[in-house]
Amino acid sequence: MKTRFVLIETSHAGNVGGAARALKVMGFDDLVLVRPRWPNVLRKEETIQRASGANDVLASARVVDTLDEALEGMTHLCATAMTPRDFGPPTRSPREHFGELLASASPPAGIAFLFGSERFGMANDDVYRCHVALSIPTAPGYGSLNLAAAVQLVAYDWRQALGGFAVASPAPVREAADAAAVAGMLDHLQQALVAVDFLDPAAPKKLMPRLQQLFNRAQPSEEEVHILRGVARAMLQTAERAKR
Repeated sequence: MKTRFVLIETSHAGNVGGAARALKVMGFDDLVLVRPRWPNVLRKEETIQRASGANDVLASARVVDTLDEALEGMTHLCATAMTPRDFGPPTRSPREHFGELLASASPPAGIAFLFGSERFGMANDDVYRCHVALSIPTAPGYGSLNLAAAVQLVAYDWRQALGGFAVASPAPVREAADAAAVAGMLDHLQQALVAVDFLDPAAPKKLMPRLQQLFNRAQPSEEEVHILRGVARAMLQTAERAKR
């Protein structure tokens, strides 16, 4: 599915750079600016600095004169508007809408997210042409989101709805040593504990059963059993030298 982010009449160059960075982080690169305050905003120093390495997104971004140009090829339009409009599209949270959209029998071929200017938000006419108005849940009484931050939140929720990113391969499965190996290690360890006078063989009490349960819980690997047997061997050798 094609994904496009459209910034309408953006007035701050830094927000354009921040939006480019937000897109790159979430794996998107289709950014279109409609009548930005600065015609050369994609080349302004502040834009490049705030993009923080997302120069490829800036390089492929387009500046157009009309919203119609920006929406060419898009079939599902999402306004971002905190305040519902009378006679406007339904207002939904991004996650709720994305889940239903992708679960539908015929998901759209192209989706566009529209963001209004920092000062005035989206014009009513631009909201009316959209299929939904996405409203990001915020604290009651203060719903003022920075433009680049709003782009980041919507991009994140959309990426998560699409399945996120592949995670690194899990670590190899750690196989526990078999019961015979653990029993042999415990016998070896018992000999060592007796040799260093930690365990009295005439009155062992419950030390070895407790150690058995400890290693049952730990499920040591074969390599770890070898290490513990090496410790026991060193203890026996040290005890033997002490007797000389």
